[in-house]
Amino acid sequence: MRADARRNLQRLLAEARAVFAERGVEASLEDIARRAGVGIGTLYRHFPNRQALIEATFHDIVESLRVSAEQLHQSESTPPYEALMTWIRQFTAYASASRGAVESIQSGVLDGQSPLGESCTAMRASAAGLLARAQDSGAIRPDLDISDLFKLLNGIAWVAEQTPDADVAERLLSLITTGLDVRPERTAR
Repeated sequence: MRADARRNLQRLLAEARAVFAERGVEASLEDIARRAGVGIGTLYRHFPNRQALIEATFHDIVESLRVSAEQLHQSESTPPYEALMTWIRQFTAYASASRGAVESIQSGVLDGQSPLGESCTAMRASAAGLLARAQDSGAIRPDLDISDLFKLLNGIAWVAEQTPDADVAERLLSLITTGLDVRPERTAR
């Protein structure tokens, strides 16, 4: 790829992230191209349709969540419960800040099928490892499966997208974590 084409691609992705965060994934592609300083034809040369742009935009988010889950899973200094809760907060923060991410990513993490393909499958597997580690330690109820965890997290992120209340995600997360914990007397951190 030529240097100017690579710069255009990076500007398009950066502006798409910003516009999607502001207005959601149904925002005008023309606005994204204009903000990136390119024509709509350049956008379509890189991304043949809206879904391709959405996939490329959220790929980095999904990949960073996968890497984080793996690092937390391998961390011997972070207790299993804390590792899972750290990752859950990261997931919720990314999803809440990326209007439309929940809808675009949800099917992939729930059923392993996603337009984001292998990235969602890998993130789901990494998160499942974190969950299993916390369950094996006795800190998380054993009847929770990864699909249900993602449904809960996606629900929180969706609500956070819909409201101007900046603290709603943290409040809802605190409420569900007390339900996940096998020791209900412990409060979520």
